[in-house]
Amino acid sequence: MTEMPLPSSPLFLGIDTGGTYTDAVLWSESAGVTAKAKSLTTRHDLAVGISGAVDAVLAEAKADPAGIKLVSMSTTLATNALVEGQGGRVALVMIGFSEADLARDGLKTALGTDPVVFCGGGHDVHGNAKPLELAELEAALPELEKTVSGFAVCAYFATRNPAHEIAARDLIREKTGLPVTASHELSAKLGGPRRALTTLLNARLISMIDRLVAATEGFLGARGIKAPLMVVRGDGALVSAAFARQRPIETILSGPAASLVGARHMTGLDNAVVSDIGGTTTDVAVLDNGRPRLDPEGATVGGFRTMVEAVAMRTFGLGGDSEVALEDGGLAPRITLGPRRVVPLALAGMVHGEAVTAELERQLRAPNPGRMDGRFAVRTGVPERLAAGLTAPEAKLYEAIGPVPLPLDRLLTSTAQNATLNRLVGRGLVHVVGFTPSDAAHTLGRQSNWDAKAARLGAELFARKRDGRGQAIADTPEAIAERVLLAVTRNSAEVILETAFAEDGLDGAATVAHALVQRAVDGHEGIARFTVALDRPVIGLGASAPLHYAGLPGFVGNECVVPQDTDVANALGAVVGQVRISAEARVSQPKEGLFRVASGDDVRDFLNEEEAIRVADAEIRKIAAQRALDAGTDAAEIEVTHDVRASMVDGQRMFIEAHILAVATGRPRIAA
Repeated sequence: MTEMPLPSSPLFLGIDTGGTYTDAVLWSESAGVTAKAKSLTTRHDLAVGISGAVDAVLAEAKADPAGIKLVSMSTTLATNALVEGQGGRVALVMIGFSEADLARDGLKTALGTDPVVFCGGGHDVHGNAKPLELAELEAALPELEKTVSGFAVCAYFATRNPAHEIAARDLIREKTGLPVTASHELSAKLGGPRRALTTLLNARLISMIDRLVAATEGFLGARGIKAPLMVVRGDGALVSAAFARQRPIETILSGPAASLVGARHMTGLDNAVVSDIGGTTTDVAVLDNGRPRLDPEGATVGGFRTMVEAVAMRTFGLGGDSEVALEDGGLAPRITLGPRRVVPLALAGMVHGEAVTAELERQLRAPNPGRMDGRFAVRTGVPERLAAGLTAPEAKLYEAIGPVPLPLDRLLTSTAQNATLNRLVGRGLVHVVGFTPSDAAHTLGRQSNWDAKAARLGAELFARKRDGRGQAIADTPEAIAERVLLAVTRNSAEVILETAFAEDGLDGAATVAHALVQRAVDGHEGIARFTVALDRPVIGLGASAPLHYAGLPGFVGNECVVPQDTDVANALGAVVGQVRISAEARVSQPKEGLFRVASGDDVRDFLNEEEAIRVADAEIRKIAAQRALDAGTDAAEIEVTHDVRASMVDGQRMFIEAHILAVATGRPRIAA
């Protein structure tokens, strides 16, 4: 990038910590992007990747770190963790619920083998309490403290009265000192099991986001950057790092939301389909009239529908580091991609050299292809305390895996150990190394940042795999690499069309899988011909977008715009957004003539409807103003809306319920 004079307006630093790369960008209102840089994300110590990217961008711009007045970051870490089923081991505390409630909204699936404690208590729809019984929880805490990284607490109708959640939260904090998430802190919506699911996922993510924020703050302090640190939320708004630490679930889709803000900023397009391909995921959303639509039902990530207000974004397990595999069965098996991310062989080869390439060469010398060829296991390097609660087989296998990749054909001695390895991967303790689209790109010379030799060896091994007739699936490593890259473009078109069909009210997955749509996408020559086309262009984002999206127009029937700074769209989007925070209160009528106000942690009763609504309005303005201050803005504008529901019975007005919503918005505060 050509060197530019430093701008006269304040410098802002944007950081995006993705699954593979950490990006940094310096931006000012007067000069735009003045410098950008990338560094590998280092999951075991995020500060290493962050410092690599930020130091590079400061060096390129020849900027004084003290001149930076705001730092803002987006991250795909929470999104990737949910897609890949990772996160800390958490104890779920259910107050007033029964075991049958676990079967709703995917809660049992999300819980997996994590412990759950049921306690008596909870409230009714009007906030009236049932007897609270925490003896069972208190008895379980000494044992749980040793095996979990945090707690999630959800009480029946806590959104109408959070007293029992607060009591359980305070007890757990007093006895264990571990992080606790209470459901009423995250959502005011009804639907206990989905609220419990959202709370569980939040508790799982706390240690991960905590490490990210701590790493960033430590690095900024060491470089003399004394600027406020902001984090992008899933709806594209900015919040302070302290706010994000308590509510990490709100950073799911943070990276994608930032990319939408960045895409709109870079292209000026008001109507487009935005597709952002990273190392782990592809995120697709629709821009309408310059604004991304928020999902009214809550964000869905990794198959779980949460209560998090976020951009209506569809996230697919498709990226440059997606696991490349062959479809089971069939004479001519298709290439499948993802959804799991693996460490590319080229990247492992660059970091570990002969430890990887020598094993690949050994496997190539074998007369026949092996089922586990080209695949390794390596520790992620997270703190040892996160390995708490492993079963004996898991602990034994984890002990055998070290910081240098081990080939699976030498590590695994039985089929059962495959499942054990997958559980270690799911806990975020172990990475699998394998053949990816990034390796295919290195094999063809279209990517050159890692070790091309390891990539080519992986391609050779993959080309030796057998089809249903016992023949090698490709003659050369280049041939299989071309097929893999074509599969990425073809699959990208499918996820973009699936999103478009879903936005049009159809079943996206079923529609795109229909034979007629498949024929249209492939341009199938027949007596009856079909075409499919988007009504708006695609904005292609991500460092590999120029490679993977070059052939996209032929599949989607419209142009694909890849902006100049597409590789740092997320980091750019992180610094051009604003703080937006909301708070809500409810007024209900538990019995005639009594009006109950629930706002924040407080529940108060009044004898007059007008007074109850006036107090609710005043309280929620105060709460919104304080939250906006906590979220990082000193100059919030607050808008309040009242939704009062009433009915007419025998000619008389009957109050049912009032919902008061306050939304505070403002630019983030910057260093003096």
